[in-house]
Amino acid sequence: MRSVRFAAAAGAAAIAAGLLALAVGGGIAVELLWFGELGFGGVYRRVLAARAITFAIATGVSFAALAITGLWALRNAPPPSPVRLILRRGNGDATIPELIAPVMHRIPWRLLVLAPAVIAAVLVGIAQAAAWDTYLLWWNAAPAGQTDPIFGRDVGFYLFSLPVYRSLFGFAMAVVVLAILLVAAVFWLRNAIDLRDVTRTLSPAVVGAVSLALAAFFVVKAGGHWLARYELLLDRDGAVFGVGYTGATVRLPLLWLSLLVSLGAAGACVANLRRRGLALPAGAVMAVVAVSIVTSVLPDLFHRFRVRPDELRLETPYLEHAIRLTRAAYGLESVAARAFPSAGSLDRAAIERNEETFDNVRLWDPRPLLSGYRQLQVIRLYYDFNDVDIDRYDVAGKRRQVMVAAREIDAAQLPEAARTWVNQRLKFTHGFGAVMSPVNEFDGEGLPVFFLKDIPPRSSVGLEITEPRIYYGEIASDPVVVKSASGEFDYPKGDQNVANVYAGTGGVPIGGWLRRMLFAWQLGDVNLLISGNVTAESRVMMRRTIRDRVRRVAPFLRLDRDPYLVVADGRLYWIQDAYTTSTTYPYSEPVPGLGLNYMRNSVKIVVDAYHGRVDLYAMDPEEPVLAAYARAFPGLFRSAREIPPAIAAHLRYPEDLFLVQAEMYRTYHMTEPSVFYNKEDLWSFPTETLEGAQSVVEPYYVNMKLPGGDRTEFILMQPMTPANRNNMVAWLAARCDPPHYGELVEYEFPKERLIYGPSQIEARIDQDTVISQQISLWNQMGSKVIRGNLLVIPVEDTLIYVQPLYLRSEQGQIPELKRVIVAHGDRIAMDRSFSTALAAVAVPPGGAPPPLPPIERPAGPAAGGQPRPPTMAEGTEARERYRAALDSLRRGDWVGFGREMEALGRSLEPPPVSPAAPAGSTGVPPSS
Repeated sequence: MRSVRFAAAAGAAAIAAGLLALAVGGGIAVELLWFGELGFGGVYRRVLAARAITFAIATGVSFAALAITGLWALRNAPPPSPVRLILRRGNGDATIPELIAPVMHRIPWRLLVLAPAVIAAVLVGIAQAAAWDTYLLWWNAAPAGQTDPIFGRDVGFYLFSLPVYRSLFGFAMAVVVLAILLVAAVFWLRNAIDLRDVTRTLSPAVVGAVSLALAAFFVVKAGGHWLARYELLLDRDGAVFGVGYTGATVRLPLLWLSLLVSLGAAGACVANLRRRGLALPAGAVMAVVAVSIVTSVLPDLFHRFRVRPDELRLETPYLEHAIRLTRAAYGLESVAARAFPSAGSLDRAAIERNEETFDNVRLWDPRPLLSGYRQLQVIRLYYDFNDVDIDRYDVAGKRRQVMVAAREIDAAQLPEAARTWVNQRLKFTHGFGAVMSPVNEFDGEGLPVFFLKDIPPRSSVGLEITEPRIYYGEIASDPVVVKSASGEFDYPKGDQNVANVYAGTGGVPIGGWLRRMLFAWQLGDVNLLISGNVTAESRVMMRRTIRDRVRRVAPFLRLDRDPYLVVADGRLYWIQDAYTTSTTYPYSEPVPGLGLNYMRNSVKIVVDAYHGRVDLYAMDPEEPVLAAYARAFPGLFRSAREIPPAIAAHLRYPEDLFLVQAEMYRTYHMTEPSVFYNKEDLWSFPTETLEGAQSVVEPYYVNMKLPGGDRTEFILMQPMTPANRNNMVAWLAARCDPPHYGELVEYEFPKERLIYGPSQIEARIDQDTVISQQISLWNQMGSKVIRGNLLVIPVEDTLIYVQPLYLRSEQGQIPELKRVIVAHGDRIAMDRSFSTALAAVAVPPGGAPPPLPPIERPAGPAAGGQPRPPTMAEGTEARERYRAALDSLRRGDWVGFGREMEALGRSLEPPPVSPAAPAGSTGVPPSS
């Protein structure tokens, strides 16, 4: 009977081991096939080797340490004796040693020690294997060429070595704690320790074990104090991020004291192995605890009573360190600061000189445009647009800023009855083409004008796509099988569907039965094994989303949140920005919410939408983190010079990096320690109203001439306002075109003049009687007015503000661009056309302002007994009175200000009640 049970248990264990081996081995085999298809088989093998080596070393060292200590405890513990087990029976305790005594001498004590050691060692090894890239970076590290100001260590020590030492410290502490628990368990099972009897004298063996355990713990603790010295540069110290006056004067000496005391305590515990008493261990513990209390209390007292009364003077050298190294960590030291007087005016000549800028002012916001794309160009319910990207293209010899979106397949949108395995895996495999529209054009109905549209793609500007199929994108998440016997759906044509057979190199060939079994097991899809539509020539496409695909190839890179589509040489490509980051750059303040304190856009990644090919280009091969990864993975990164010119023309400065830099620059544009300490010039991001709620103005791309520039450039810009104020104080620009790609420029406004910020312009728009009445009337006509992003556009030495207005009816879903608001100086104009509104705010000196457009009102008779709507002349009068009042206020003419405000109040009084209009009359002037 016993042999039958043993055989059954052995069989179950063998089956479990076989399934585990199949799962692990099958997964590795599929990964090797997938990486091999991309040409990165060597990358996966190196990652696998790094994980395996880290796991093996950590597991081996852990097991050796635990096994040795456990067997030592077993050897020095008393002989086996009845184990006292406690059972709760009501309120009393009962010992039942008689149940255990007969089997005490049969317990396999070595197995009882080694089995937990193996389990614990494996768990520790798994935890260490997760940090494989930390060890790989350290192994391939090189000096960064910059030193910290406190210890004189190369920055590379903090980027590469310190994370490894942190990991080793955690590893050592885990092993020591596990060893202590294992030894305690052995002594307890051997009845050498009785937790219920605290008066019981400990045996010399137990005292020796305690001494040895404490010695090991104190040695590891001393290593932690040694590391903590460097970690002071990664934490806040009063007014300074990094080591401040308190840290340099008190914390560092106390850490040295803690280190020496911990080593002394370890030595005392080792010496106690000969005496086997409790005095030395107890004294060591009390000494360590006392120093810990002093270390935690004294620095705060010192800072409160010595530093804070004279903080600025004492912290000035350390503030200089923090400012310099934080700017270096985020690439802010190269920001070119320039003055922007904003003293000029926009006249007709300036408009003509900047025609290319005004021809590319973005009037379409991504949100309403995406809704319009989905209504106008989805074509079939199984297509979708994930988002809209902004780029620039040469169209008819001119640089045009455009919006681009990929038409991807989403098989989940099929009717439920059509969501069969054949349709989802074999038929609906790819999207088709893209749509493109200029940022500033719309037709008579307020809908976008398309440069590229329809299926198959048609272009009105000669932008041809020879291969429009999208197998890899932002939506394509499910694996598919191409080159199957059933063929693929290509695109709809009238009442018929055009079929297609994939002719690219993407996907892994299925081949024979062994591979089919591997894929069926890995994907959990038995149909791959039994379906007659899957042939030896079929190819399995996995990880088809851009971010997932890139993460598998380079898991150590941080990816930008938004890959964008590019049309180049008749094909479709995705560009994914990737970053090398760190959390251990010395003296650098972390980004709020992200934790990282170092960031570089070191890699541009290009993914072919048809073949799925992934190319990683090193934009900054000298960057230390990227250089270490390049040494760890030879051949993974290609030179930026190898980027095809048609794709290189569409590289742009990434938004995520720019947001991080702008966030840090809000504070770290202040380089004078006293100004930085007092936060005298702290900046903030402006706000705007979107969908009825306040929202932070995000960076946006603009085609424009930089002040003093001689050509139009594609830039990414971010306006800035003072903290807790709404006027603009500066704007930050990142240049995207060669040869100035990546250069950051800051333009600061004069502090003695008021420069309107976005929220102030929006407030002025709301106060404009003509515009506000028009918006109110539209909102009462069964429609909803959607206010677009308010863009600040620098033009030479002045600014214009542009905000589009979209109208969406309650029945319809397509937002229509109906009006454009332009503001410049004290003038605001709204018109159907951007050029007309721009001309309205650019009045020549001494010239009369052009007439304002009338308000559009709903057609139909006015209701009897209702107030007569104000005429255009009345609206114009109110507007001019308001402007005159503002002019008087600026001059300090309070009498004139009061006179104009009284006149404004009279002009805004409700007009007299008018009789019902005759049938067929609108009761209002003709609309524009």
